[in-house]
Amino acid sequence: MQPISHTPAGAEPRAQLSKTLKPRWVWAIALGSAVGWGAFVLPTDWLGTAGPLGAIIGFLIGGLMMIVIAVSYGFLIRSFPVSGGEFAYAYVGFGRRHAFLCGWFLTLGYTCIVALNASALALLARYVLPQVAEQVLLYEVAGWEVYLGEVLIASTALVLFAFLNIRGATVSGRLQYIFCLIMLAGVAAILLGVLLHPDGQLSNAAPAFPVDVPPWTAILAIVAIAPWAYVGFDNVPQAAEEFDFAPAKAFRLIVLAIIAAAGLYALMIIATASATPWTALVADGPIWGTGDAVSGLFGGIGIMLLALALSMGIFTGLNGFYVAASRLLFAMGRARMLPAAFGKLHPRYGTPYIGIGFAAALCLVAPWFGREALLWVVDMSAVGVTIAYTYTCLVAFRKFRAGSVGSPAKLVLSLLGAAIGATFLGLLLLPFSPAMLGTESLTALVVWIVLGLVFYGIRRAANNKLSDDEMRYLILGDGAGRESAGGTEAAEGAKDTGAAQVEASTRQTPAGTS
Repeated sequence: MQPISHTPAGAEPRAQLSKTLKPRWVWAIALGSAVGWGAFVLPTDWLGTAGPLGAIIGFLIGGLMMIVIAVSYGFLIRSFPVSGGEFAYAYVGFGRRHAFLCGWFLTLGYTCIVALNASALALLARYVLPQVAEQVLLYEVAGWEVYLGEVLIASTALVLFAFLNIRGATVSGRLQYIFCLIMLAGVAAILLGVLLHPDGQLSNAAPAFPVDVPPWTAILAIVAIAPWAYVGFDNVPQAAEEFDFAPAKAFRLIVLAIIAAAGLYALMIIATASATPWTALVADGPIWGTGDAVSGLFGGIGIMLLALALSMGIFTGLNGFYVAASRLLFAMGRARMLPAAFGKLHPRYGTPYIGIGFAAALCLVAPWFGREALLWVVDMSAVGVTIAYTYTCLVAFRKFRAGSVGSPAKLVLSLLGAAIGATFLGLLLLPFSPAMLGTESLTALVVWIVLGLVFYGIRRAANNKLSDDEMRYLILGDGAGRESAGGTEAAEGAKDTGAAQVEASTRQTPAGTS
């Protein structure tokens, strides 16, 4: 832990994470977090929605849309390579209130995805080792039978990955890269095996689209889930403070990760649809369609190979979102928007152990409520991710427009990214949208908003004691006494650093983070 230079008068030294993450590890964090378990569990659902070609086109379009959004991420990572990512960007562009709002929703989103990956591991155990997972039936929640065996499996995974993350970014980064390589090798082996098997035929993938749905309607249904399918590439800015390479490389790593994720989704769709006629597979309504398709060709060996690839996807999701959640909590704690304890680093390993432990404690509650109840909260957390996308693109647009770093292409891409984010948000919230959140998810969203307002009120007094220089220093490491870019929020009596003069912040490089 090293205090950063240029400390404002009266401010405490700012804790800073060590620069230990290598480029390939960061790429693996983006890819592994974006893919997770969905590519191995949900192909049958996607086939039923859009057919093989419709699903593949939908994911490719979704990937292109994410790359548009990634343009803004690449610029802001280069300009502000600090922990907190979108939380820091919202502060730069719109001030303290917006930073808290963005960080609050992202905290929920990241934590829920950690819990969902742990529950996916328990779900895999139900399919592969039911004699272990389905031990001691406890109760039912929303029609989902909760077994003590699956609760223990999920809880063990959560504790193990929390421990590994506390041990250091080097450990988690190296493991993430290894997990990704095994996952990619498993997908390649599955696809090659299916295509070489006498019963595995590309003709099984006909028809290309569902017969009862117009092709573009089918494609758009897949495009609508793009924020969920690719969420995880935005974990990269959370770890920007730990890059041991130039932050300018981050954009290329994000793009390569999105391309790899899109390719992996497409390959698993092809493998599932080619292993057996997909229309019959969808009509049967299996618990795990891809598992049934692969086991039909290769039996137990195929299932074990698929289970290995799926396990790697789950592990990369657990690990990647632990990294993101803990760094976000660390940044908010360092800025005193959460209790200051979150801004402390482990005395031996230099990791934000309070944030890791807090995320683990929250997630350990989730397995006891069953997967169906958890899905309600995770669906709601997609709102937080799209809010973060929109904030990031809007901040980039304002800085492109105001500074000398902009160009017509960058302005268009950042504004288009903000429009994409707002569109995804509308798909989740507008009543006429086919992707609107269900009643349970909307209820959870309202509860989380109320909790956020309560928490903001509790932390308001402590946060308002910080001057603009102190706040800027704590969030960006840029506390050399420069004039605030925002103004005074008279209604709150709190000073706020906004984006009224984004030219100034465009020219400023965070001290000590180069």
